[in-house]
Amino acid sequence: MTARVDHVVTSGTFSLDGGTWDVDNNVWLVGDDDEVVVIDAAHDPDKILAAVAGRRVLAIICTHAHDDHVNAAADLATATGAAIHLHPADEPLWRMTYPDTDFEPLHDGQQFEAGGVFLQILHTPGHAPGCISAYAPQLDAVFTGDTLFAGGPGATGRSFSDFPTIIDSITTRLLPLPPTTTVHTGHGPSTTIATESPHLDEWIARGH
Repeated sequence: MTARVDHVVTSGTFSLDGGTWDVDNNVWLVGDDDEVVVIDAAHDPDKILAAVAGRRVLAIICTHAHDDHVNAAADLATATGAAIHLHPADEPLWRMTYPDTDFEPLHDGQQFEAGGVFLQILHTPGHAPGCISAYAPQLDAVFTGDTLFAGGPGATGRSFSDFPTIIDSITTRLLPLPPTTTVHTGHGPSTTIATESPHLDEWIARGH
């Protein structure tokens, strides 16, 4: 079966530090006609299950534990039998949404496989301590969550975030990827490493 990336946009809210905001989230499914990995189970488990379309879900990978990226994970895990995977540095954020639900710990360099596609986990902290990106060299794609967007790094103005750390993650883990690599983000449009690389100095100067 030919491997592919499916994309679902779900809508809901993000809450942290006493504020709540309306958000649209990207949910990515990587695999083939028989099996998939789901990246960031956000807001709407039924919509995600419709995109799964009866395929076997091998894993639910969380790029980080902000509630808008994980609030459908438990329901999706119950519906599919798949385990939820999260970097343990994000456990404090995870417990804000799921006090009693556990996850499988992700680690840097870990690999997942679905439909013949290998996903390599890159620890890319900064937006949150446990942020990861998932690199699929066979697809010339990386799934960056909220670490790198079209136009710059993810936000670092709230609890558990740090701007110098996210810049280091982008500089050392993402920008060295092949320039043709498509960057599939947690919100908004996709981009490429080649498009974003020239703007690093601007982001640092902007300190956003």
